[in-house]
Amino acid sequence: MDWLTLPDAATQLQVPVTRVRQMVRDRTMLARREGGLLRVPAEFICDGAVVKGLPGLFTVLADAGFTDDEALDWLFREDPSLPGTPMQALIENRGKEVKRRAQALAF
Repeated sequence: MDWLTLPDAATQLQVPVTRVRQMVRDRTMLARREGGLLRVPAEFICDGAVVKGLPGLFTVLADAGFTDDEALDWLFREDPSLPGTPMQALIENRGKEVKRRAQALAF
């Protein structure tokens, strides 16, 4: 998986880095500390925008009791029922399937 620093993510989103930091604080973008720097998965950004449905999915996963690290791991773990990973399904505009699976995790 490729990772972007927050300044790199800001460049791709064409917003100030402070906006990306706010997105991380608001949990509309998840980040992981790698080598002392906060980084976001490069796949979270597609065509200059955050992948559709991603912020809402983060909320569903948090409501299911997932930590940020667990949510990141789940997003990039193979799911044969999709097929592929939940992140791949989001990128392919199959967000409803992913959200249903995330909601089921809470039960």
